[in-house]
Amino acid sequence: MSNKTNYQSVAMEIVIEVERARYVLGHGPMASAHEGYAVILEELDELWEEVRRHRSPANIEAMRDEAIQIGAMAVAFIVEVCDKEAKP
Repeated sequence: MSNKTNYQSVAMEIVIEVERARYVLGHGPMASAHEGYAVILEELDELWEEVRRHRSPANIEAMRDEAIQIGAMAVAFIVEVCDKEAKP
């Protein structure tokens, strides 16, 4: 699998995670840039916790899951905060 294909596959996982957070888990859109920053920071802290643990196959998967969640919340931030505030 080429790197381009890997990136596209991960990008699709991120989109699926955004949709899961919004439509399955029922988390509403970010209300402000401050809230969005806090959500992303929380996800980043969760990744840091996994990074500090002893490396194991389960831990590598947990780090990957947290990184996907960071990507998902970054996408949500762009769509729900940046793009929303940029519209007149």
